[in-house]
Amino acid sequence: MTPIGPFARIEADAPPPGEIPGLRGAPMRTPVRTTDAATGPGLWPALVGRLLTRQLWIELYGLPGYALTLKGRVAQGFAATPRDFRPVDPGPGKLVLGGKFLLAGASLEAAAPEDPWNRPSPTRAFAAELHAFAWLPSLMLEGERGAREALRLTLAWATVFARWSPFAWDPLILARRTFNLACAARRMGQVATEAERLRLADILGRQARQLLRPPGGVAGKAERMVAAAVAGCALAGGAGAGLRRRALRALPGALGRTVGEDGAHASRSPEAGLELLLDLLTLEDALAQLSEAPPEALLAAIRRLTAATRFHTLPDGRLITLQGGGPSNPARVAAAVAHDEADGAEPPVGTVGGVARIRSPLLTVAADVAAPARGVWSAAACAQPLALEIVCGRDRMVTGCGWTPRAADRQGLRLAPGHSTLALGEASTGAPLGGWKGGLLGHRLIGRPLHLEVNRRDGEGAVWLEAEHDGWVHDFGLLHQRRLYLDQRLDEVRAEERLHPAPGQKDVVRAIAAPYAVRFQLEPGVQASLARDRRSILLRGHSGRGWWFRTDGPDVAIEPSVHIDEGLTRRSLQIVVRGSARTDSETKIRWKLSPAGAGGEPT
Repeated sequence: MTPIGPFARIEADAPPPGEIPGLRGAPMRTPVRTTDAATGPGLWPALVGRLLTRQLWIELYGLPGYALTLKGRVAQGFAATPRDFRPVDPGPGKLVLGGKFLLAGASLEAAAPEDPWNRPSPTRAFAAELHAFAWLPSLMLEGERGAREALRLTLAWATVFARWSPFAWDPLILARRTFNLACAARRMGQVATEAERLRLADILGRQARQLLRPPGGVAGKAERMVAAAVAGCALAGGAGAGLRRRALRALPGALGRTVGEDGAHASRSPEAGLELLLDLLTLEDALAQLSEAPPEALLAAIRRLTAATRFHTLPDGRLITLQGGGPSNPARVAAAVAHDEADGAEPPVGTVGGVARIRSPLLTVAADVAAPARGVWSAAACAQPLALEIVCGRDRMVTGCGWTPRAADRQGLRLAPGHSTLALGEASTGAPLGGWKGGLLGHRLIGRPLHLEVNRRDGEGAVWLEAEHDGWVHDFGLLHQRRLYLDQRLDEVRAEERLHPAPGQKDVVRAIAAPYAVRFQLEPGVQASLARDRRSILLRGHSGRGWWFRTDGPDVAIEPSVHIDEGLTRRSLQIVVRGSARTDSETKIRWKLSPAGAGGEPT
């Protein structure tokens, strides 16, 4: 068959490809900025402000009488049973009944009548999930026995942590604990004595009132207001109504800052958008149980988040793993979009939340074509410009290492080598904030502003996508351009990585040979076999179908890698194409991915 389109031949003896049709004569130029934001004027005021206010709230909330200020109207019982739409694994709940807590990949033995609150946790991640009551939904699946154990553990927690403490009452942990407790409180109250029921209602009310107070910040305000409103739905009488009014009054503004017009979460994490959507669906359900109309801002946010979640869901039913968002799982994603009338329809193409998506009958390609979130929204951001994910059929083939904030001890995976993109030298386009600064502000991503330009063309049976960023200009004077050509008739993607001097940089940057590495992180379980020509690799996904990866790069290797799955590390493989790029001239690396034929190695 005669090759069609650009980059049709990628074998070692292939002649240089021509220009991409439809894009000739339209070179892309990205403005170059060299301001160092890592030590820029915006960081130090944030550090000083956080240092002062953090100590202020610790001193204020730690006062012996502070708990009295959280006591509001007494709720005599529970009104609604908010429904958490997240699928629940019954395994952890069965373990809790047996006296074992398995959270965040670690375990702790605490058989009744003991409890896990007065003993050290094995890891910080374990402690966060423990105090967030992440075990509660699963435990509630165990019927009356599970409800009684949940009640015992909750009352024991309240005894130990009645006074505010920085960790147990951290805004993020507090929001999840309040949400989980609100969804289970009514059923727990059914197995409680009158005194226990009143105390349970008081505990939930105190948690919700604390959520309505500072600190917390803009980045998590929507989640906190939703949790407080859900608690207000669960509590009966004036106590619940007051909490609902205050939380719902603040919610529209918080959603406006969190959810973009295209439905993307302000952090750019698809997983963060999914989780917020699930929370909002719970709030909508709880309001319906009380026969209260949900605010229009809530309904609008649900519509936008649903559309974005559908866009960010790949054919294997899981999310795109970009910008600190994990793949989640098909059941969780399906639960979030089940209410959508368009469920089952083909997701739209285009760009949502800085992610461009192109597809053919068998190939789906998603590319990160926007700068990572900055400032308070960057706790999950990753310095991986132009990162790619490719799904072949229903097999996720090319992906990233799956870093999320749950893997807080693996910050290095947020950099370019942690995803399927190009890294140049030992430099990085950004870095997580560490040390005492990270302790104060969280692991924000810092670095110089990153600028990208994107060009997309749809033709007859083909799609062209070009994106370029200036992240390497400061260190090497080079722009990185990734050019993708998807042949929709052949189900073949042909690509070119182009490094070229930025305008005005040739005479500024010293001419050197900068080492580069183009990585293609493979999904765990994908098999990779290097062919005899040392330029072709046969890939097989979980379905067993084969795909050829070919490149004209000077050095191609299959190397071990890691993949983070629900906070746990799994082994995986990566394809690495290495070489050197001169900083005073253009360098091109071509590659393509196509279905494997009936047999043999490539010619």
